[in-house]
Amino acid sequence: EVQLVESGGGLVQPGGSLRLSCAASGFTFRDYAMSWVRQAPGKGLEWVSGIVSSGGSTSYANSVRGRFTISRDNAKSTLYLQMNSLKPEDTGVYYCAKRHDAFSVSGASYTHRGQGTQVTVSS
Repeated sequence: EVQLVESGGGLVQPGGSLRLSCAASGFTFRDYAMSWVRQAPGKGLEWVSGIVSSGGSTSYANSVRGRFTISRDNAKSTLYLQMNSLKPEDTGVYYCAKRHDAFSVSGASYTHRGQGTQVTVSS
């Protein structure tokens, strides 16, 4: 059974930083691209970032490019999202998502996602 467990969310002031983690199990993590998606209050799901299976290529939504960094540790089956210069509009629930294959990283399509971790950016 595929399991994705996010952690690291919380309340942070504008301009602050958070690092999200996603522990994966139940599948061969190194064989699949992974993504982060988020859902702001009252809005639909938004793709944030993606990374290919090897970690050698990444992609970002325009809204977070230059502020967020996605990475992975295949030895630990863990996905990360370093979020810097956070803005109030970054508030939402962040989900880790398993992609369909090793290379497709963009868009909100996925096979499984976790339960999410809440990120709130507010003064």
